Amino acid sequence: MLGPEQLLILGVAGAIAIGIIIFGAITSRREDLVEARLGQIDSELNDFPEYENGEGEGADSGIDEGRKLLEPINEYLSERKFGKNARRRLARADIKLTVAEYAVAQVASVAAGFAIFYLILFPGTVAMALVGAAVGFFFPRIYVGRAINKRLIAFETQLPDTLGLWVNALRSGYSVLQSMEAIAQDAPEPTQSEFQRVVQEVQIGIDMPDALDHMLERLDSPDLDLVVTAVNIQREVGGNLAEILEVISGTIRERIKLKGEIRVLTSQGRITGYVISGLPIAVALLLMGVNQEYMGRMFTNRECGWPMVGLGLALIGMGGALIQKIVDIDI
Repeated sequence: MLGPEQLLILGVAGAIAIGIIIFGAITSRREDLVEARLGQIDSELNDFPEYENGEGEGADSGIDEGRKLLEPINEYLSERKFGKNARRRLARADIKLTVAEYAVAQVASVAAGFAIFYLILFPGTVAMALVGAAVGFFFPRIYVGRAINKRLIAFETQLPDTLGLWVNALRSGYSVLQSMEAIAQDAPEPTQSEFQRVVQEVQIGIDMPDALDHMLERLDSPDLDLVVTAVNIQREVGGNLAEILEVISGTIRERIKLKGEIRVLTSQGRITGYVISGLPIAVALLLMGVNQEYMGRMFTNRECGWPMVGLGLALIGMGGALIQKIVDIDI
């Protein structure tokens, strides 16, 4: 069991880590748009109007000073597999954090989970504190994953209307790039920011197929893949792009409608999975509150209790994942 001094050190360390995260989130500036796609360029974007009208020079210097502390860590992690994956996921979620800031957030989350379980929820129980640390470890990944899915769903929902706007612009005599500029001005988020980045990449000299591929890498949408493929083929062999995009738009609308119907039909299965997965945990927490001494033996007995807890959590996770896999139908 940790003594008062160790708990004090743990609390101070957690507070410092959380403070660094808050400071990094507040002072975090927007990264280079090309870096957001390629994950390779680390430079200022002062040439773009949207950045010139933001912070002043004094604010920029303050940001630079604030990031010097984490810059060596960021450079080290950026060359590792963890850093590359984290950079890619943060770009897909459109979260303005560096790899180092994300790593510190994960460390702070682990410390917070350990402290909350050890000091508040299950005082003095090391086994549950380790469970809290595991929850804290996966929390940032779950948060980023949900942000990625939310952004992707919003983009795919807006895509048919986006293609309609694109078709109308092409039939009005606009070029492909001018049509994308119109989308970048009139479309809602996240479509607007994505097409703004594509337009800006083309303006700084990147080929349009590459700029579209960067957007596809970040969004990873099969519907967008169909659109990008059509645009690239039209650039090579010619053809009526407006007519092609109109057909694709109709196909995507029907697919979205079918997905909605399938989601309604499988809603009972998903809810069943949530209930079955959450019920054992809810009962355990209820018994812990009613008779902590009775349930506490399961967490203090290393020979029998800990394996039971681990096996139970593993089976709950496997069952929930299996149910979700069954009701997850690809179209």
